[in-house]
Amino acid sequence: MPELAEVEFGRRVAERVALGRRIERVQCAEDRIVFEGVAPRTVARVLRGRTVDGVRRHGKQLWFELDERPWPLFHFGMTGAFRVRSEQPLSLESSAREPDESWPPRFTKIRIWLEDGGELVMTNARRLGRIRLQRDPLAERPLSTLGFDPLTGLPRLAEFRGLIAARGGAVVKGLLLDQGFAAGVGNWIADEVLYGAAIDPRRKVRTLTPEEVKAVHGALRAVIRKAVSVDARKDRFPKGWLFHARWGKKREATLPDGARVEHMTVAGRTTAWVPSRQR
Repeated sequence: MPELAEVEFGRRVAERVALGRRIERVQCAEDRIVFEGVAPRTVARVLRGRTVDGVRRHGKQLWFELDERPWPLFHFGMTGAFRVRSEQPLSLESSAREPDESWPPRFTKIRIWLEDGGELVMTNARRLGRIRLQRDPLAERPLSTLGFDPLTGLPRLAEFRGLIAARGGAVVKGLLLDQGFAAGVGNWIADEVLYGAAIDPRRKVRTLTPEEVKAVHGALRAVIRKAVSVDARKDRFPKGWLFHARWGKKREATLPDGARVEHMTVAGRTTAWVPSRQR
């Protein structure tokens, strides 16, 4: 599933292609699931002729600020992405399938033509993504229910401690996955953060020491910043990251130094961890 780093990459793609340009034409798939609460033809009509003044993101949600409201809000779901012609899509795991090089790609839900000849599409194979029209995305659901964005709004350590303390009964893996706590953190990021902080994902939040809370805070900042800095390209993640060994629940999975990776279910999600290092 696209997490914060992948969605930020999508935001940058859209910004590069669309910022400051007028939308000349829009084609929407007739998909009343992906287009939530609005007819696809209405989205096409509203966007046509508008200029993109900004491309913003909070957590896994991103939206265009147009010269007139309402604005389009996009959520990629499990398999969605923004695509531009002749550019290979991101892999969502450590090993990519053969990319779809057709244009427009299969499962395109919206196709946007811009005044300089550029094109932007959003794909969504499993139909779990959403496209909405909103007048003020930050003040409306789902954005209004989200917690801090770890890239653009990570609280200082003292405030982070207070937020942690208020969720003392949760397991730490579940807390990180809670979008009302930290918007944009998904399964692989949560596992990487807890590996970096040396914390057992099953630990109750109230059992964390001040130093362990500091370690979680630092690991969250470091993992997010690094993943974003390499445009979420998996082959450019640090070689020692848990990410490279977490997929497929392989019994023989190990890190480069031989540390064994195990899998279990925590907070309803498959969780990769390293028992010899996470306490």
